[in-house]
Amino acid sequence: MIMRTSNKIGVQLIVEHCFANGVKHVVFSPGSRNAPFIIAFDRHEGIEKTIVHDERSAAFFALGMAQQLNEPVAIVCTSGSALLNYYPAIAEAYYQCVPLVVITADRPNEWVDQGDGQTIVQTDVFKNHICFSASFSDRDESSEYLWFMERELSKGFGLGNFDWKGPIHFNMAMSEPLYIENEKRAFQLKTIQKLESSLALNSSQAYELKGIWKNATKKMILCGQMPQDKALLEALKVLSNDTSVLVLVENTSNLVHHSFVHCIDRTLNAITNEELEAFAPDLLITIGGAIVSKKIKNFLRKYKPNHHWKIGYNFPFMDTYQSLTHSFETNSSSFITLINNFNTERNVSMFGSKWKQKDFEVQNKLSEFYDELPYCDLKVFETVMDYLPEMSHLHMANSSVVRYCQLFDPIPSIQYWSNRGTSGIDGSTSTAAGAAFIKKDDWNVLITGDVSFFYDSNAFWNNYIMPNLRVFLINNDGGGIFKIIPGPSSTHQEKYFVAPHGFSAEKLCEAFKLDYFKADSILDIESQMEAFYTFEEKGRAKVMEVFTGDINNAQFLDDFFKICVG
Repeated sequence: MIMRTSNKIGVQLIVEHCFANGVKHVVFSPGSRNAPFIIAFDRHEGIEKTIVHDERSAAFFALGMAQQLNEPVAIVCTSGSALLNYYPAIAEAYYQCVPLVVITADRPNEWVDQGDGQTIVQTDVFKNHICFSASFSDRDESSEYLWFMERELSKGFGLGNFDWKGPIHFNMAMSEPLYIENEKRAFQLKTIQKLESSLALNSSQAYELKGIWKNATKKMILCGQMPQDKALLEALKVLSNDTSVLVLVENTSNLVHHSFVHCIDRTLNAITNEELEAFAPDLLITIGGAIVSKKIKNFLRKYKPNHHWKIGYNFPFMDTYQSLTHSFETNSSSFITLINNFNTERNVSMFGSKWKQKDFEVQNKLSEFYDELPYCDLKVFETVMDYLPEMSHLHMANSSVVRYCQLFDPIPSIQYWSNRGTSGIDGSTSTAAGAAFIKKDDWNVLITGDVSFFYDSNAFWNNYIMPNLRVFLINNDGGGIFKIIPGPSSTHQEKYFVAPHGFSAEKLCEAFKLDYFKADSILDIESQMEAFYTFEEKGRAKVMEVFTGDINNAQFLDDFFKICVG
């Protein structure tokens, strides 16, 4: 059977390399200059096609897909400003180390800066936030040029989808005609395979590390954002039996165990000023990506450890706490297993136990506080978190939402997600929608603020919004984060930072065919939960808008931290 596809050989080669390197999903945004890619991908039976009109939303949608699949997802758009709308998601993928394959159609080079429509400088446009980029032309189909293309494609996929994952960009200048099809060429593809190697220390390195470990009486393992890692969890459980070791995690770390301290700000706030130095580590080991807590960053920058070991392949010289001494480009679970082998003698230090005792004390104080807490943002979060379905995915929008969520102990069966690479508010809903599209059999619950929700409302402008998606929209009428962080003066706070808007999402939900629920009290929330979480296979996604704008939410959050004080 003769297979037909785009007549542009370079386009065919890019599509074949995508498939050979594990791309099974592509997200298109409609256009004309990218028509050859649309034709070639559409003719490829091994790749699933999705269409999202808004390029910014499309890129975040693909980001959510790639997070869940743990494999590269391609995004394809036309020329001009279209690809610039990809940039926020590309930056997020870069710092979250998520493999996006960015494919952009370009105009012929001779027409750049010559007043031709939809023509901008596209070569290396993402250069500061990309693992690899290359530009090609459809003008040359010689064997030498195709060899060059294949070499660059192999290099790009190698840099974007090996140990240090991230976005890669292929830009293709194409001349008209764009819609011609012919017989598909057979390629003998050359791909690069990289074999994972385990960490091996020579005798002097092992001696040095064992000495540092043995002499450290206050060891902190600080875990940032990462997907679930069962091997790492098991290794950390063993390590936490050492009373000199504190394992400090956030919800986005997806590491849950009773011996870990999960709520950093809550526990750190319970340590008195006189105790701070005694609770500071002399050895810090960091694993994973971004840390939400600003308190722990300031704490570790003030009380710098003698040694800081950074574990992982990505950003090996990132020095968040101004104390980096060793960087190990290796698998995290393998490294912790290696450290467990150092523990041949019992350490008499109770550093980890002291932290955990503070954590227990705070939890006991807060149980009564929550019972008496009136309707406010904090009470809403407690209620919503309490009703989360088992085995679900919780997506946390940025700003105040992700910070509130870190105040509650994580639920072991739930996976926590948030765009903490750049911490922007621009694509939280689209990312959750992409995740729900992949995880069709699981509940995907998004908690978002009103500014983030309205900012990314085009997340619902596609045909792939799944009935397993639930959105809690906490509408406190503006940027509530500016009422709970220090800085904005009372003179400018309300008008320029909080910026009240007075909008409701009800009509927007109607326009995008979403089931809408409204709540003005805890009773309203609880009485609608059964209907809200009722699943209809051919039903619609649901949004519950919870109004808290006329409440002094900052005061209740301040009361929370006063309760935590030691």
